[in-house]
Amino acid sequence: MATIWKSTDQKSTNHKSTNQATNNTISGTTLSSWSRQQKLAMIAGFAILGLLLAVSACSKQSPKPALVGVSSPASSSATAAAATTPVTTPTAAASPASTKKTPKTKKRPANVTYSDANSGVSFLYPRKFALASGGKEPQLSGMSDAPMNFVQPGGVAVATVELPSGSYPGTDFASAFFNVNVNRGISEQECAHFAFADTRDADGKPLDADKVKIGSTDMEMTSTFSGSAMKQAETQYYHGYENGACYEYVLGLGTEGFATEGGVEHVNRDEVFAKLEKILATVKINPVEQQHVAEQAVNSTASGKE
Repeated sequence: MATIWKSTDQKSTNHKSTNQATNNTISGTTLSSWSRQQKLAMIAGFAILGLLLAVSACSKQSPKPALVGVSSPASSSATAAAATTPVTTPTAAASPASTKKTPKTKKRPANVTYSDANSGVSFLYPRKFALASGGKEPQLSGMSDAPMNFVQPGGVAVATVELPSGSYPGTDFASAFFNVNVNRGISEQECAHFAFADTRDADGKPLDADKVKIGSTDMEMTSTFSGSAMKQAETQYYHGYENGACYEYVLGLGTEGFATEGGVEHVNRDEVFAKLEKILATVKINPVEQQHVAEQAVNSTASGKE
């Protein structure tokens, strides 16, 4: 019994060994065959994977800015803000004065106001005219002075305004002026008369003074004329009584030369006197303090003695 069982066990063992060897042989053969296929498959897989990776890398690199822009709202906002923000040029930044408004210069008035506290006289005259306060009596075209025309001595010159010498080019115009005198030593009745009567009469007879209204003031007016072959002078006198004094306004025009020679024309006398009358129309007599009145009375007395 024992021997038989060994033999059987041995056979069984041998049979198992044989089967195992056979299985190993089959398995080895199968594994070896599968590895070669697997290797080929793996090589092919790696090749395909590499190709896919290359394509994926290229596709990722090209649309990268667009993807970043889409995935980053803050960056998109910053980019849009930068695109819409205007770029300031260095020139504008370097020269801020160019954008600054220059202040407008105020134009000076065409007329100037003259005012004298001693006499109370004030008037307007064009800025381009020349002003001389007090002093000597004005002259016309190099002739004698235009004298005061009061019936009593004691007159004092207040101011004189002269037109520019070139006011009327191409004409025989030589000079023109507006003059103010005051005399506190005569009465209102005497102020209505003139020492020199109007000499414009063709017969040479004196003419009475004319009553005229300048602005809102009633005045007496007379005129004188003198001349030679080369020089002529015409003067208009106006008298008005205010503030206890007689105020005299003198409008003078002087001409020179023969107006018919060398294309020279006669100046329009009416136009010249119209300019002077505009100054006369602005005259105002302001109240005068008693101290100034006393000083002028002394000056008038001293002038009369001379």
